[in-house]
Amino acid sequence: MKKYPCTLAVLFCALLSVSALAETRYVRAGHLIDTASGTVLTDQLVQLENDRVASVVPFHALVAGETLIDWSAYYVLPGLIDMHTHLADNESSNTNAEPLLHSAADIALLGAKHAHDTLYAGFTSVRDVGTYRAFTDVALRNAIDAGYVQGPRMVVAGAYLTVPGGGGEVTGMAPDVGIPAEMRVGVITSPEDMTIKARTLFQHGANFLKLIATGAVLAAGTEPGAPELTEAEVRAAVYEAAKHNSYATAHAHGAEGIKIALRGGVRSIEHASLIDDEGIALAKAKGAWLVMDIYNGDYINEVGKRDGWLEEIMRKNRDTTDAQRAGFRKAVKAGVKLAFGTDAGVYPHGLNARQFPYMVRFGMTPMQAIQSATTSAAALMHKSADVGVIAAGHFADMVAVMTDPLQDISVLSHISHVMKGGQIVR
Repeated sequence: MKKYPCTLAVLFCALLSVSALAETRYVRAGHLIDTASGTVLTDQLVQLENDRVASVVPFHALVAGETLIDWSAYYVLPGLIDMHTHLADNESSNTNAEPLLHSAADIALLGAKHAHDTLYAGFTSVRDVGTYRAFTDVALRNAIDAGYVQGPRMVVAGAYLTVPGGGGEVTGMAPDVGIPAEMRVGVITSPEDMTIKARTLFQHGANFLKLIATGAVLAAGTEPGAPELTEAEVRAAVYEAAKHNSYATAHAHGAEGIKIALRGGVRSIEHASLIDDEGIALAKAKGAWLVMDIYNGDYINEVGKRDGWLEEIMRKNRDTTDAQRAGFRKAVKAGVKLAFGTDAGVYPHGLNARQFPYMVRFGMTPMQAIQSATTSAAALMHKSADVGVIAAGHFADMVAVMTDPLQDISVLSHISHVMKGGQIVR
């Protein structure tokens, strides 16, 4: 008999806990940007239950005692999504050896700071597309999910899948300098090797695969226009990803490398700096996304000159910046699917929204630019049921700004409030 009071007490406490979690709260949005329809709704009431949206209806008076978050003076958008970040790594600098100057512990703490800065900038979800130290991104994602670290929702790649000495390697060292094994987890030499390494990444927590299909601007000794993976290697990765209900994306600057990756079945192309008309048509025919970091070139040019970055890096940046922006304009005009991605980590984390004005300058409407960082990004990640819109059933991820971003999209660099999962973090 003595067991029953204890059991009842535990049950009572559990019910109280459930009741607290199920607290209903409301957000009054003066102007709600409906990214699904591409319209703006006036004076809306967003009902929250736990970490999700329960309903969105025109505002009405609340019952006494109900909790209201009053954003009636703001323009309210879904939490923003950046599809090309590098949170779990050091930021770019003027030395090729930078990745070797930080311990795993350094990177863990840096990643926590980068995650915080990104969330406070209004980006409540990111696709993190690679880190030199394998699986540091997995650890950061897991720490955020567990509540140990404040940051955005993350999907992660685990490591780069790259050829020896390719765009995903730490390069530019003297020939007798050894690179740690954890920085070479994704180095592949054949389609069969690609299958084994891809499988390993999924086994250790990767959500998707990141292929380095061409050389890179910031990897010494590689050329952005040069293909590095074969179509057979790309296909092997895509096939393995499909077995895990996932996909592969490809870093690809050069026109031929882009087409190899698209023919191989990747879901998206990162950078696409030197894409040609054939590549644009192929991306559209395949239904693939382009994720083009068209802000980055200006940052590299300015900071690289100031800090004395290698002339090789500066030359490759010059060769790709204007071409990438011309390709972006053509892709917008052709109706290719485009998702917002910035390569955060090349520039300081938290400045992600600086890219929005560039997207408008080079062909998008403000609404299209916002949708690229909400509905389009969510679709690319297979997360449309959870993020990208403020609608019933979706996570209560929202940002608020003082003025209309459809009139001046640069206001997205000045977020007033951030909510993630129903909790105000800023």
